[in-house]
Amino acid sequence: MRPVQISILFIALYLFGVQSPLVAQDSTWKTLSKISFTKKYDDLLGFKVDVPVFASEVKKLDGKEITLRGYIIPVEGYRSHTEFIFSAFPYNMCFFCGGAGPETVMEVKSVTPVKYTTEPITLKGILHLNDSDVNRLMYGLEQAKLVN
Repeated sequence: MRPVQISILFIALYLFGVQSPLVAQDSTWKTLSKISFTKKYDDLLGFKVDVPVFASEVKKLDGKEITLRGYIIPVEGYRSHTEFIFSAFPYNMCFFCGGAGPETVMEVKSVTPVKYTTEPITLKGILHLNDSDVNRLMYGLEQAKLVN
């Protein structure tokens, strides 16, 4: 495609309301993306690891109830439908497939089981930030409940 054709395509998509998954995401995911990383030596691993540095907007959400829309990611090792990975993007575009950054996924512990679906769902729960345990994701959602 030539640059003019690409521009026309993007304009048409905008005018007809077709959005990419990134544009369609809610403002909470956008806020959670406001992070940077620093290198820190991990004694257990024996090398430097990336440690998240949360923006003040993100820190304000720690321990607070949030609502966000996303996708359940099937990941081996999660024991039940009350403990799973939640992503801003569908499975084929998520962090685990190399399609997004670590700020787009979180560990969820729900109050009641949430049935797996490939369609987006909305969850409400208490957000917890993690900048110290390299074996966990940087975001966790506890006491989660399905909203829709």
